[in-house]
Amino acid sequence: MRLEAHDLAFGYPEHPVGRNVSLSVQPGEVLCLLGPNGCGKTTLFKTLLGLLPAQGGHVELGGDALATLPRREIARRIAYVPQAQSGVFPYTALDLVLMGRTAHRGMFAGPKREDRSIARHALVDLGIGGLAERDVTRLSGGQRQLVIVARAIAQAAPLIVMDEPTASLDFGNQVVVLTEIKRLAELGAGIVLSTHDPDHAFAVAHRVALMRDGAIVASGVPSEVLTADRLKAVYGVQVTIERLTTGQTVCVPCMARR
Repeated sequence: MRLEAHDLAFGYPEHPVGRNVSLSVQPGEVLCLLGPNGCGKTTLFKTLLGLLPAQGGHVELGGDALATLPRREIARRIAYVPQAQSGVFPYTALDLVLMGRTAHRGMFAGPKREDRSIARHALVDLGIGGLAERDVTRLSGGQRQLVIVARAIAQAAPLIVMDEPTASLDFGNQVVVLTEIKRLAELGAGIVLSTHDPDHAFAVAHRVALMRDGAIVASGVPSEVLTADRLKAVYGVQVTIERLTTGQTVCVPCMARR
């Protein structure tokens, strides 16, 4: 399923954030969005999901205008991983992941055996199967974030929007999530994710978009877009882009000496 935004303007009442944003994500493709804090990434994502109405332009999911689709149908087509959240209600991790199955069963329908199996497998795939019966309010921030990622996987939507999914994770769990993103894309999912780490984009993205002040300033394949000059212009930091003997590309900041 294809996600498309055409000349999108987005923001809040009395507070425009972005304008003239066009992007698309194909099945099996990972689009990585990079940009400094406050540039509008989260607001853009909420507009792509229909949580905020577009202030101009429009969004399409699978060729249908997002504004014409009921919420349940949107949930069947696109899943969401928000930024790290603190737990409020004492759900178990399994119960929270099962919420991702609601779009397939209805708001008041109880989960079936199939739903529980899908939810448990999502937890196991992320290495946290042992947390299934744990109270999410007693988990660490990183563990909760993995549970939220598992919920999106269990939703089994053909599109996934991930807002800084690795921000609260340690190095090992970042690798777990990035590996899962690659696996999902290989299975045909279209994925849009934001990150502050260019290395993550080099590792998993088919295409990247650099964002500043509510606008996309460059987009294309990572090797062409994520240059030292562009990253300095967006982040204000001098970097060196290096290709390792393993074939991986990494971004190394140039630390100023005192």
